[in-house]
Amino acid sequence: AGGLGSPVLLYLAAAGVGRIGVIDADEVSLSNLQRQVIHTDDRQGMPKVFSAQKAVAALNPHVDLRPYNRMLTPEVAETLFAEHDLILDGTDSFATRAMVNAAAVAAGRPVLAGAISAWEGQVTLYDPAGGAPCLACIFPQAPAPGLSATCAETGVIGALPGVIGSMMALEAVKEITGAGRGLRGRMLIYDALHGETREIALKRRADCPVCGGV
Repeated sequence: AGGLGSPVLLYLAAAGVGRIGVIDADEVSLSNLQRQVIHTDDRQGMPKVFSAQKAVAALNPHVDLRPYNRMLTPEVAETLFAEHDLILDGTDSFATRAMVNAAAVAAGRPVLAGAISAWEGQVTLYDPAGGAPCLACIFPQAPAPGLSATCAETGVIGALPGVIGSMMALEAVKEITGAGRGLRGRMLIYDALHGETREIALKRRADCPVCGGV
């Protein structure tokens, strides 16, 4: 329920997605409000999942939003992912993304992943069961220290998660409804500073330690 999750949750709720689970152990703080638009100043100190629940209920009371105010662990992820059709990853650490990827591969669920840092963002759909690579196919090893910093460490321009999060919501609606061409096997990269987008083709690795046997 952070920078990427905020627009994702609002747009999916507005679209009428029936059930949305959101997991986050953090609380709303003043520094979040520059980019986490689902939260408000008077909700400082409130768990983010409950703040998000209030915002979604105000927008569309018919959505079954399930708040999980806890850390995402491998055990929690395995159970939680099995209850949902599509996983959206808006986390900001490589270790968490790798954990999400492994749990999603085990559950046979696609992962719509967004990532942001400073002025740049990216979106892709990892789905080994659908012929696309998983995260570990593309990033088999964790980046060297300092090359995968969090938003808190590097900063991020406030509107960027709105752009990338909206792209994620759009791709999620496409995935749910079967509309258009999704981002399986493609990564869309947006350079906000220079106003440019580019696309990178992605392929599965037969020797991937996570999805090679799928």
